[in-house]
Amino acid sequence: MTKNKKDKKINIKKIKLNKKNNYKPLLLLIVISLIIALLMPYIKNKETYIDNNIALNQLEQKYLSWAYKDILIDWNKAIATLSWKSITENWISKIQRDIIILPDNDSLNELGLKNSTIKTPISIKDKTSEKFWSDMMPTIIAFVLFIIIWIVLISRMWWVANNAMTFGKSRAKLYDSTKDKILFKDVAWAEEEKEELAEVVQFLKNPKKFRDIWAKIPRWTLLVWPPGTGKTMLARAVAGESWVPFLSISGSEFVEMFVWVWASRVRDLFQNAKKIAPAIIFIDEIDAIGKKRWPGTGWWHDEREQTLNQILTEMDGFDNDTNVIVMGATNRADVLDKALLRPGRFDRKITVNLPNLPDREEILKIHANTRKVVEWIDYKALASKTVWFSWADLGNLINESAIITARNNEKEVTEKRITEAFERLVMWLRKKSQVMNDEEKAITAYHEVGHALVGKLLPNTDPVHKISIVSRWWALWVTWFLPERDTLLTKKSKYLDELATLYGWRAAEEIFFWKENITTWASNDIERATKIARSMVTRFWMFEDIWAENFIGEIDSYSWQWQRAFISDETTRKIDEKVKEILKNAYNTAIKLIKDNKKLHDKISKDLLEKEEISKEEFKAYFV
Repeated sequence: MTKNKKDKKINIKKIKLNKKNNYKPLLLLIVISLIIALLMPYIKNKETYIDNNIALNQLEQKYLSWAYKDILIDWNKAIATLSWKSITENWISKIQRDIIILPDNDSLNELGLKNSTIKTPISIKDKTSEKFWSDMMPTIIAFVLFIIIWIVLISRMWWVANNAMTFGKSRAKLYDSTKDKILFKDVAWAEEEKEELAEVVQFLKNPKKFRDIWAKIPRWTLLVWPPGTGKTMLARAVAGESWVPFLSISGSEFVEMFVWVWASRVRDLFQNAKKIAPAIIFIDEIDAIGKKRWPGTGWWHDEREQTLNQILTEMDGFDNDTNVIVMGATNRADVLDKALLRPGRFDRKITVNLPNLPDREEILKIHANTRKVVEWIDYKALASKTVWFSWADLGNLINESAIITARNNEKEVTEKRITEAFERLVMWLRKKSQVMNDEEKAITAYHEVGHALVGKLLPNTDPVHKISIVSRWWALWVTWFLPERDTLLTKKSKYLDELATLYGWRAAEEIFFWKENITTWASNDIERATKIARSMVTRFWMFEDIWAENFIGEIDSYSWQWQRAFISDETTRKIDEKVKEILKNAYNTAIKLIKDNKKLHDKISKDLLEKEEISKEEFKAYFV
C-alpha cells in the first residue's frame, strides 16, 4: 500500500442516538417577542405630566381666561393642557394638565366652550382603531399561543420519529486508522496469536496477491479464552498494522426491547463497513447473540434467532472482492451455535491464552511506562507472583499501586506499593474492626502455621508466600502459597500433598489444644479438601479401584440444565469409601509431620503471634 493510501483519512457519518432537539431557546425568544409586541402600545412618551383633577366649572373659568394650550376629549374624559408652565420647585420642566370627567362627549358644546373668539384647539380622539384592537386582542393572543403549542408538538413528534428510525442503526464505534493506533509491537505477548493474525494483515494490505491464485482468505476470525487477555487489543493491532478503519461493537449492543431492531442493526453494521472498505468489524461478546438455537417461544427467543440468522446471511454474502474482515471475541465458545463455527464462517479460531512468565514481565513494563515507577523494580520476581493474571489484571495492579502511592503523598511508585496493591487485589482490604481476643489469636496462629509447616515439609506443594493472622475482608487469616512457575498439568502427588496441607490446621489444633477444643473456623479447608479428593476419584481417575467413567454428567443442549450422570448405588458407595480413605491418609500425614516438628511449630507460632505476619524470606530462615 502506498503512502498516499496510508495517509488517507476515513470519513464516516456517525449517527448519534438520543440527541435532543434544543428548541427551548427558540420558544423563549418567541414568548419574549410576543410580550414586547403586546406592551408596545402602552409604553408612554418620555415627556412627563403633572395631572390635576378639577370640576367642570373650573374648566370653564380657565378656558375663558385663555389658560389652556389645547383640550383633548378621550371618551368620557377631557384632558386640558395648560398653556403656561408652573414655576413651583416641584413642577419645573413638567407640563400641568387638568383632568375632567365628562358625563358624555357633548358636554363641552353644552357648556359653550367652543367660543369663536378663543382659539384653543379642541379635538376628539378617534377610538375606532383602539376599539378594534381591544376587541381583537384576545383572539390574536389565542391564535399565537395555538401556533406556539403546534410548533412544540410538531418538533416533539419529529424528534420521536427521527429516533424511532435510528433504533435500527448500528452503534458501532469507529476507530480511525490515523488515530488511536495500536501495532503488534504494542502487544507485548501472544506471539503465536500475532503470527496467525499476520495473514489477515497481509490480505488487507495486498488482497491482489491472494486473488491472483484464487485463494479465499478466512474473513471470519474468532478470538476465544478468558476475559482481560487482550482480545480487543489484538483486533485493533490488526487494524493498526493494516491501516484500515476499525468498527467495534459489543454483542449486547444489538439487544433492544423492540422487535426487528436486532437484525436491523446487524445489517446496518455490515453496510457501513462495506462503504468504508477495507475495514475490520470487531464484535465483542458475540455469544450474546450467537448462542445455540433451541426450541422455544416468545419474542425474545424469536428476535435472537432472527439476529443470528441475519449474521449467518451476512457471512455468506461476502464475495471475494469485499475487503471486510470480521473478528469476534467470546469467553464462552462452547455455547455458540454450530452454524457460526462451520467452515466458511468462523473457521479460523485463535485461542488467546493468559500470559506466561516472560509475557507478564513485558506487560508489567509496558504498564509501568505509563506511570511514574522507580527504575529498580524487579519485574521478573513480580511476574512470578502474578500467576494467572491477565493483561487487564496486570494493568489494574500497576494502577492500584499508583493510587496507593498518591494516597501516601509519594512521588514515585515503589516495589513496596506494588506489593501492597498485589495483596489488596488478591486478599482484599484489611478489616481493622474485626479484632480477635488472645485465645482466638493463639488458635489462629497455630492453625495457620500448621498449614505452612506441612506444606513446607512436603515436596510437591507451592512455596509459602506469606502467613498472616491479620483480618481480611473475606477471611480472618491466610496462609498464602504461590507457584514459582507456570504449570498446565497437576500431578497426583501434588494433590495428595495439598490435601495434607489443608488438614494441617486440624492436626495442629488437636496436638496443641486437645480434641475437646477443636474449633469451627476451618470449614473452608474441609470443603476444599473434599472437593479435591472427590475430583481425583470421579474426574481424573487417579485410583484404579474406581474405574474411569463419566460420574459428573453433562449440560443438556436444549434446557441448559446440568444432567447428572447415572451412578449405581454400589459405585456411589465405592466412591464415598475411596474419598474417605484419601482424606484420612492426608490427615494422618499432617499429624505425623507436626508431631515430628512440634518445637519448630511452636516457635513459628509464637513469632507469628508477635509479628502478625511472616513473609516468605522470614519463613525460609527457620529451615536454614
